[in-house]
Amino acid sequence: MFSRRSLIAGSLAAGAAGALPLPLFAAPALAAPRRIDLRGPDGRTIAVSDWAPRGRPRGMILFSHGALSSPRFYEAIITPWLAAGYRVLAPLHVDSAEHPETAKYPGLASWKARIEDMRALSAHLGNRPWVAAGHSYGGLVALTMGGAAAIPPQGISGPLGDGNVRAVIAFSPPAPVPVLITQQGFATLRVPALIQTGTADDPPGPDGWEGHLAGFNAAAPGGNRYGLVLEGVDHYFGGAICRYDLPGPRQLARLADANRIAGLFLEGFGSGRASARRMLDAAVSDALPVRLLRK
Repeated sequence: MFSRRSLIAGSLAAGAAGALPLPLFAAPALAAPRRIDLRGPDGRTIAVSDWAPRGRPRGMILFSHGALSSPRFYEAIITPWLAAGYRVLAPLHVDSAEHPETAKYPGLASWKARIEDMRALSAHLGNRPWVAAGHSYGGLVALTMGGAAAIPPQGISGPLGDGNVRAVIAFSPPAPVPVLITQQGFATLRVPALIQTGTADDPPGPDGWEGHLAGFNAAAPGGNRYGLVLEGVDHYFGGAICRYDLPGPRQLARLADANRIAGLFLEGFGSGRASARRMLDAAVSDALPVRLLRK
């Protein structure tokens, strides 16, 4: 199985990947989603998991999973969104180890397919506002949907961003990668954003874990951009998201902090509640274990 380093850094070279390991971690219970099948430009099926909250949804979140993973490995962050009243829709991208045709999309073909997945899902939903969210590779997708000037993959034309995006939540997006996005590209993000990393979240490159904050650091002041740094947190919260096969220990206390801050951000900028924005700003602090920065 690829690590996120081998897929997102450098050339995005692909190879054989087996099925994901059986989970060692019991995630919060999450009801089975409804499945929506969309069609990509090449005729392929785009399988979308659609979780609906109880009652009328207060908003929508389109979630992009990490490299080789799948939506079902993110119960720990999707469950609070549903409890808050948000509908969550998440495509199974072609680079997932669970995708039946993943071998047909090596390397940068997965980048093109991810953009196509989000375009098809947005078109299916129509002219309705939504929050773009994602983890790792999916965090880059979410930032791109929100206006970050990623490098267009071959075969994709037109703007990569989506005008329906109201805000972005990006868990541990990659540092600049030459074939995907530059530091300058992050600077064009047009919507409010929450960008998270942890002090044990070390990617390749000289910047270490701080590279995950490139989207926050590149932003001009005054755009409601937040950077969240959690002490001792790695790329997978110890296996609580994305990689249930990891031995842990699970970083559940810090994950609860991430969900709390993300919930305030979602209420403030996804639903437009001024009181939530005030609470979020009151949490701004340079002190660990929960460092919240604002621009």
